[in-house]
Amino acid sequence: MVSLGIAETTGVVKNRMDLFDPYFDNNRKGWWQKAEVYRFRKDLIDMMFGNEDVHSYAEIVKMLLASEGKKTGITIVEKPIVRTKFKRLQETGMEAENYFILHFDKEEKFQGGLLTDARIYGHGYDFQVDVQDHSYLAEVKGIRKPKGRIRLTAKEFEKAKEFQSDFILSLVTNLDDIPKIVLIDNPLKHFEFKKILSKMKLLNIEA
Repeated sequence: MVSLGIAETTGVVKNRMDLFDPYFDNNRKGWWQKAEVYRFRKDLIDMMFGNEDVHSYAEIVKMLLASEGKKTGITIVEKPIVRTKFKRLQETGMEAENYFILHFDKEEKFQGGLLTDARIYGHGYDFQVDVQDHSYLAEVKGIRKPKGRIRLTAKEFEKAKEFQSDFILSLVTNLDDIPKIVLIDNPLKHFEFKKILSKMKLLNIEA
């Protein structure tokens, strides 16, 4: 790894091994104290690539190196579905949503709640959380650092306006280190949003 320029020192490689050692039956304990802190990363990788064989996973590692500009001289033989999964893995939103699914019920407002995934419907929120007879709409946004900017789509903005305190902006911050969930009810009351218009290109195809 060091000779290929992928890692600066062998210590960097060892640190990455330490992160994952607690999850495998081997002679290395690694950072067993942080097993639960970093479990969300293992769960995300398992969810995306748990069924891949060693050859497919090797291609994923090669794509990661290429995306970071590492020139290793290694030829990449890409499978379309593997490349698609790799691109999804790089999305901050997906990582944040996965973390939220695993940890939402640790938040006081959502304790004892039942989570329903609403992402597929595209209605302006990611999850519905039912706590006893009360339903909350949770829109999850991910931020790599402890602080950062977020955007709401037009649908998300309208849902926030309609449901007010029952619309919970669920920020998963500090994803690059130790994530933290920050819940903000009625975000339109607490933040001022600037409207940005984007143009969409339409492609007409005649058969």
